[in-house]
Amino acid sequence: MRLTVIGTGYLGAVHAACMADIGHDVLGVDVDAEKIAALTEGRPPFYEPGFDEVLTRALASGRLRFGTSLREAAVHGEVHFICVGTPQQAGSHAADLRYVDAVVDGLVPHLQTSCLVVGKSTVPVGTTARLTARIAQLVPAGVRADLAWNPEFLREGFAVEDTLRPDRIVAGTVSRESDALLRRLYAPMLDAGIPYIGTDPSTAELVKVAANSFLATKISFINAMAEVCDAAGADVVTLADAIGHDTRIGRRFLNAGLGFGGGCLPKDIRAFTARAQELGVGPAVAFLDQVDEINERQRTRTVELARQLAGGDLTDRRVTVLGATFKPNSDDVRDSPALAVAAALHRQGADVRVHDPEGAANARRAHPELRCETDLLTACQGAELVLHLTEWEQYRALDPVKLARVVRMPVLVDARNALPHDEWRAAGWTVKALGRPAPADRPPAARAGKPLRATIASPAAEADHTDLLPPALPTGRS
Repeated sequence: MRLTVIGTGYLGAVHAACMADIGHDVLGVDVDAEKIAALTEGRPPFYEPGFDEVLTRALASGRLRFGTSLREAAVHGEVHFICVGTPQQAGSHAADLRYVDAVVDGLVPHLQTSCLVVGKSTVPVGTTARLTARIAQLVPAGVRADLAWNPEFLREGFAVEDTLRPDRIVAGTVSRESDALLRRLYAPMLDAGIPYIGTDPSTAELVKVAANSFLATKISFINAMAEVCDAAGADVVTLADAIGHDTRIGRRFLNAGLGFGGGCLPKDIRAFTARAQELGVGPAVAFLDQVDEINERQRTRTVELARQLAGGDLTDRRVTVLGATFKPNSDDVRDSPALAVAAALHRQGADVRVHDPEGAANARRAHPELRCETDLLTACQGAELVLHLTEWEQYRALDPVKLARVVRMPVLVDARNALPHDEWRAAGWTVKALGRPAPADRPPAARAGKPLRATIASPAAEADHTDLLPPALPTGRS
């Protein structure tokens, strides 16, 4: 089938390449000419594991190309996918739909044959109904353009897998013809046993925001329990393991820590509450305000823990932040909890060094006031406090004994509860984490306003330390 994919960010670029990879003739369209040039040359404009291989293969097949013209897209496609962003409006919790509206306004007047327009962007319920009326006004005489909504459920870091082998396909259509067309388009997935849920557009729109709201609620629930555990001297990891054995609850997403971020969950739950208020059912989802509040509080609690470990004053303390992206296996720093904590530490006077295997360049652009390092050892050199804020596998592989030679003071805040604390403590580190009691930790040798004194150091700490990390540990690509 001839498809267009309009918008070539994480969602659109991956969707375009994967659809071409399974045999469709795909034209990807974006207003960003620089991004289009990079994709045309097979250069991914973002980091996503496995995407470069699929992109290269799809381009080589001749079934994928890119351009900047909606007029060209209108002529090419039997099915047009809308994959543009729906960010949060400035000064409001509501979704900004200007880019979705612009696609409809720019595409529909140029249609020459009947087709199906399919929204994949995350939108407030009722958007399909509104845009259907708009399409009816814009479509040329004699041309039929149906609108369906087919929400995406991609996880950054697993976007290729989630596109080619999703756990379900949801399609909200208004006609049997549209439903049949989507079933034919996704035939390779359906033949592999992927569930197809055909429904109305309003339900399809709600499925995405309901799913994200549930995940956000589960994450904030366990983080709320972590706060209670801190007050009671209990262990939130054991608590999560225990309740996770209940099949009605499950263990996934019960990992207490710094909370969620990125370009989806935070803005989606806010947009959901805003839309519910417009529909007159705000109280039904009012709990999401508390979910959002708990999530934001985790960042504040992490900064406060770091300040306490620094003796009550972060001024001129050398602090290393491990992680800048909102999650591992991505270079995305949008609404990153890690970067928010790093910036807060900087505002409190700390000398902050940030390391991330893939996100250093984006972190520099987002927060030019921070010193972002592409080499992990350089970032850790002379640190008086290390904060683990994004759970990259590279950080799990660190040798705490050898790393102690590089830092000035072996003090760790594991804000993701992802490192082997016993191993780090055995190596002489003071380890703190939200929601977890620390057995007989030795407090850092610090007094407010005075530098921390190194307890493990040597002249070698100023020399080369390439032997301290596993050979497979990359130093970043930025």
